[in-house]
Amino acid sequence: MLKKITSLASPNYKNLDWKTVFLILFLVAFFIRFPFFFRDYVDRDESTFIIMAQSWVNGHLPYTQLWDLKPPVTFLFFAVIIKIFGKSFMAIRLFGTLLVALTSLFTYGMATKITSKKVAFWVAMFCVFFQSLFGSLQGVMSEHICTFFFAAGTYLLLTKDHVKWYFLTGTLFGLSVMSKLNMVYPVLGLGIYFLWEGFAIKQFAMVLKKMVFMGMGFLFVLALTALPYYLEGHLQVWWQSIFEAPLAYSDSKFHSPLKALPFIIGILGLLTAGFASKKIDFRSRPLQILMIIVIAVLVSFMQTGKVNGHYMIQLYPFVLIPFGIMIGKLIPPKKIFKPLAIVLLLLLPMEAYLEYVNIVGNKMEKGSFFNGEGVDVPKYIEAHHLDTQNIFFTEYHIGYWVLGVDPPTKAVTHPSNIAREELYPYMENPRKTGMEELQYIMDVLKPKTIVARKGKKIFDKKLVEYNAYIDAYLANHYTLLATVDRGLIYQRLE
Repeated sequence: MLKKITSLASPNYKNLDWKTVFLILFLVAFFIRFPFFFRDYVDRDESTFIIMAQSWVNGHLPYTQLWDLKPPVTFLFFAVIIKIFGKSFMAIRLFGTLLVALTSLFTYGMATKITSKKVAFWVAMFCVFFQSLFGSLQGVMSEHICTFFFAAGTYLLLTKDHVKWYFLTGTLFGLSVMSKLNMVYPVLGLGIYFLWEGFAIKQFAMVLKKMVFMGMGFLFVLALTALPYYLEGHLQVWWQSIFEAPLAYSDSKFHSPLKALPFIIGILGLLTAGFASKKIDFRSRPLQILMIIVIAVLVSFMQTGKVNGHYMIQLYPFVLIPFGIMIGKLIPPKKIFKPLAIVLLLLLPMEAYLEYVNIVGNKMEKGSFFNGEGVDVPKYIEAHHLDTQNIFFTEYHIGYWVLGVDPPTKAVTHPSNIAREELYPYMENPRKTGMEELQYIMDVLKPKTIVARKGKKIFDKKLVEYNAYIDAYLANHYTLLATVDRGLIYQRLE
């Protein structure tokens, strides 16, 4: 039996075509991610993207009715899915799976230009694993979207040299940056690298021509995102929300670069060891391009001062290739290692196995595979005909989407945004402070229903004034109507 499994894990790599590779990558990604199709949310950011996208589908450009600190292509991805398939968790997570498989396929394509198909295949396979496991990666994050576009653009850089392809590459890079702004770092890094290369090989004019075409593709995307705002007279909203607000937020939140330094030193240390030991060929132009991307993304992490788990998605397609080459040369291809590798591969998706058990248990207990308070709390609210006008989800805010209602104000589209006062001018918010916003919601809008989470402060524990105010307000003006799992449903007394 073990021999059969081992033989399946050792295909004839030389005969693999891209269709077969894509099918394998998609099936693996689907198996790992499928049980999470039924979760209410995996990360709160995904819920915000969905709410912003629904607002767009309803006819409101991003940042005009609701507001979040992300570029518009992220919301566009979700909006297209919702427009075509309706309000479907399944469709959103399925297209997220497709993104993971396609990104890994482009990773395979890049790797085949540098190393063997065998190494390229396993690099792509681990790209699927690392984009789908550990933390909040089972949802659809902005990093999944931007990395897909950037991986596709980088694949073109490594495989196509005609000037016309540089326009498409620039377009893909523009889509990446308009999904996640920090991807401008590797775009700038690659621009500097190619211009330096043009000087070095004395073909500066030709390289400059290619860079101009790439820049035109990039600017084409920016112009497309600006066009609907221009047509509706909201061009300033586009500029402030996409460019000025992130800079204001970055300036206001100081995270020491030292926090990200150990991780960055670790990655660069391993790569340096690979180059020094000649396991990785530093003279390889494709590897140099990948290293520029890796270093630029790491610099963006240092500027941010933190490395969240989902940030890492932006690195995987580019850093796994040199790591895969190095590991392939370090580990001898002995048969004794194959059973160990099989066991490792079977153990890696442990989170998926546990989630399969969870959805089956939920089906048996509650009659539905869909699970989580973001689903169950709205069900309770609908079943008991609770008032949803100005309903305030301080937690499980995907509930707005499930119920078909909007957040009470722009500032609470994402629950944590209420405390980000530095962003208020860019939201065109009439209130100036978070406390004013909270008092407006509670005293003026007077939501009949408020949802919170059991065992957790409503706001970040550092926001002592916010928590003291809302705790006292709930005690005086609301009663705890029901507890649905960890969801607390408060109803206004008067």
